[in-house]
Amino acid sequence: MKSDQIFDVIIIGGSYSGLSAAMTLGRSQRKTLIIDNGFACNTVTSFSHNFLTQDGHDINDIADIAKKQVLNYPDIHLIDDKAVNGEKSLNHFVITTAKGNIYKAKKTIFATGIKDLLPDIKGLKECWGTSVVHCPYCHGYELRNRKTAIWCDGNEAFNMATLIKNMASDLIMITNNKNDFTQHQLEKLRKNNVEIMESTIVEFLYDHSQLNGVLLADGRQIHLEVVYTSVPFTQHSDLPLLLGCAMTDHGLIEVNDYQQTNIPGVYACGDNSATMRTISKAVYTGNLAGAMVNKELAEESF
Repeated sequence: MKSDQIFDVIIIGGSYSGLSAAMTLGRSQRKTLIIDNGFACNTVTSFSHNFLTQDGHDINDIADIAKKQVLNYPDIHLIDDKAVNGEKSLNHFVITTAKGNIYKAKKTIFATGIKDLLPDIKGLKECWGTSVVHCPYCHGYELRNRKTAIWCDGNEAFNMATLIKNMASDLIMITNNKNDFTQHQLEKLRKNNVEIMESTIVEFLYDHSQLNGVLLADGRQIHLEVVYTSVPFTQHSDLPLLLGCAMTDHGLIEVNDYQQTNIPGVYACGDNSATMRTISKAVYTGNLAGAMVNKELAEESF
């Protein structure tokens, strides 16, 4: 492929949202380039859940089928590379890759995802995505009826408890500060027999990624099979910021209801701009971004 080609659209990121956007554009006969280096957000997770028609399926199989279907459209091209620089010229977006190639397009879609920033705690990385998890909708049913803990603070911990309680009757909460809860929240937790332990986890005890306990800072060792928590994250790519895309207070790319960023001609989809991190949401937002980009191109050329 010649690097001086001018595409209608460059999609940066070729996981679920990027492929979904590409399929919409391919079906609209838009010359589209996907730049992807193979690092998806959900690589630590083995199976898809809560996604109609794909519940329980291997995520790699889903991705392989999606890629094959998308690349059946002759206007879609995929390269194994990483976008490392981007700028806006007079009429095009200019994207430079790690391999030194330069590509131009009228529009750009960021499907770049986010990267979890795991605390440096022994055993956490080994259990992350299997028995230490962040989402009851993605994992809750498979991890139901096990000895479960919530490891976070305040409103976030309380809200998670309301979602998890009916799937884990044996539920405790590990929090740094009991005073982060309101009196009403404490009464609700007490009513639902949720024990609060004021400490923090210093080690996750596990066997083949399956949690079997935690060691607390105060020396206690607690038998656990599941921990729900949340960890900070960062954008997987700094190109959206480089191009001037606005960010939300939570560190997500700010988009409107049509997946448009504040930069004309730039769209974002998937985990990089969504508070709910699911495959179904990624596919939906990618489909919407592709449709809105095609609409914009159509109106400009009609």
